[in-house]
Amino acid sequence: MLYFEDVNEGDAAPTLTRVLTRTDLVAYAGASSDYNPMHHDEVKATAAGQPSVFGHGMFSMGLLGTAITDYVGVGNIARFTVRFARQTWPDEELSSSIVVTGKRTEGDDHLIDLDVRLRNAAGEEKVVGEATATVPTRG
Repeated sequence: MLYFEDVNEGDAAPTLTRVLTRTDLVAYAGASSDYNPMHHDEVKATAAGQPSVFGHGMFSMGLLGTAITDYVGVGNIARFTVRFARQTWPDEELSSSIVVTGKRTEGDDHLIDLDVRLRNAAGEEKVVGEATATVPTRG
């Protein structure tokens, strides 16, 4: 468990890494009901000028959200905003980067602010954002 007293500005969360597969794309399409052919139909994606099918932005955001909750705990995210910077492609290795940018107390809430990013193995940023989490104190 992460406690407010143990967090410092500049701390980094453990990295979550996952290779995006075509099965992930199909499974996410079914779970989200997002059946845009750009995410699962190679023929339509290439006909539209794409090099291949590409990942759902919300799937990438979900990977980053999982990395955040792995760090701060389930139910502790107070705010999470992102910008989708680049498309994700099948067989790309995606890794989270989460860094504490600040901590503060507001009333009874002990908050930590986070810079959150999802990058591929080449270091290209795919998702860039910020999050704030409420974490418990030891007291």
